[in-house]
Order: sequence, then C-alpha cells, then structure tokens
Amino acid sequence: MSEAHVLIEIENGVGTLTLNRPDKLNAFIGEMRSEIARGIETLAADGGVRAVIITGTGRAFCAGADVRYLTQLIETQAIDEAVALVEAGRRVAAAIRGMPKPVIAAVNGPAAGGGANLALACDLRLASETASIGQTFNRIGLHPDWGGTYAVPRLVGPARAAELFFFAEMVPAAECERIGLVNRVVPADELMPLARDWAQKLAGKPTLPLRLAKQAVQRSLSSSFEEMLDYETAAQKACFESADALEGVRAFVEKRSPRFGSGGEVENPAATEAGTRV
Repeated sequence: MSEAHVLIEIENGVGTLTLNRPDKLNAFIGEMRSEIARGIETLAADGGVRAVIITGTGRAFCAGADVRYLTQLIETQAIDEAVALVEAGRRVAAAIRGMPKPVIAAVNGPAAGGGANLALACDLRLASETASIGQTFNRIGLHPDWGGTYAVPRLVGPARAAELFFFAEMVPAAECERIGLVNRVVPADELMPLARDWAQKLAGKPTLPLRLAKQAVQRSLSSSFEEMLDYETAAQKACFESADALEGVRAFVEKRSPRFGSGGEVENPAATEAGTRV
C-alpha cells in the first residue's frame, strides 16, 4: 500500500499492518481509518496470508482520534464528516471480526479511545510492559465506538466494563492482563518477536479449523448450549471433509509433522472416489 500512515508487510504467511504516524502517537486523521480498513480487507483476501499482526510505530500503539482534527469538525458542526469517521472505524472493527484468519494486536504502547478498541477487536492481544489501554472517550465528551461496547463487556464483564467506560482511565498493561483485556504482557523488546512467533505458529496451522473456531468464539456469546453443539457438529463435518484433516490424521499415524495446505476446505479425495465423505 502507498499510504504513509498505514504500512503493510507480508512475510512467510504473516501479514503485518503497522500504524505509521509516530509523531502523533499514531492518532487517526483524515482517511487513515479507511486506509486501515482497506489494509485489513487486502490481507483478508490474500490467500498467502494465514495470520495477521496489527501494531504501531514509535512509542504508542494508537492514541485514537486526532483531537485537533476532531475539534475542527465539532466547532464547525461538520457532523456528517464526524459520523463518517465513526462509520470508518466501524468498518475496521467489522473487517477484523469477519476476517477468516487470526488477528493479533501487538500493543507496543498506549492505546486510547478508538486505538484501544482497534486492539480489542483483534482475536489475541500481546502487550508491552509500557503499554496501557483506556476507554478515554468521555474525557472529551464522547461515547465509545469502534465496537468497544461489544468487546469490553464480553472480555471483562459488565461491571468492570462500566468502570472502564465511566472513569475513562488508562489501565496499565499488568492490570490489563489481570482483568482479561490482553493475553500476555512482555518486556518491550520481546513484544514483536513474540507476536511474530505466535503469528508464524498460527500460519502453520490448518486454516479451516482456525476460521471455524474464530466463528465459534463469536457465536458462543449469543447462542445456547444446544445451538453450539449443532455448530460444532457442522464445523467438524466440514473439517472431516477437508484435505487438511486427511493430512493431519495421516501425519499423526505416521509420526511426522503435518504439511497443511493453503485452504483446508478441499474434499478428501479418497472419500470423493468412494462416493461418500469422511
């Protein structure tokens, strides 16, 4: 991508999207939200990308909205333009949630407002010891967006979510880990190596089970026990029919490492020849 504020790198099946406005703590401005959405959609559509990392340059992950820019919109009552920014953030969160690949946020520093909820939209979150996350919206008279009202209560429960939304404080990395906002906290110099290690491991796994498991986590939050059992049956059937399942079980029996393909959704050829499916 050519946009200076959003950098895309693809290596060994891992796509990395980096927010690149370090002088402003990677705060969103202008078309930057849409650039992020396009970047995520590009990585989602790339068959060679099997896992994604989102991070920021410099000492911050993302400070959220560029308040000077937002001030101009509010002072001139350019409400349609301000709402368009919210819609662009919505597009980003939806793209991450809908991506059929695991997405890791490598939170390298403060993540505030929309920047916090960009991280929380990801499937997994690693944080530097210098990181912090804050629902800082009401500090400037605004309401949470970027899917934060969906993600936060599900991660930490309704009472703690209300506390985070109401008091709008930045939460240090260690506390974020304790309450479940992030998966792991590591020293700053270990953050990207760990993120790449996790992403590389995920990139080596069969894509179909990962995609279906990501959907299962999302569905389980609003589904009954019986509905999830039905989903598990359908998901397992799809896996039984895949080439990756055939490779996986054969590799296990033959005591070797599996060599999973690019999609894992191809029918088992032996089952097709027999006129049935595994």
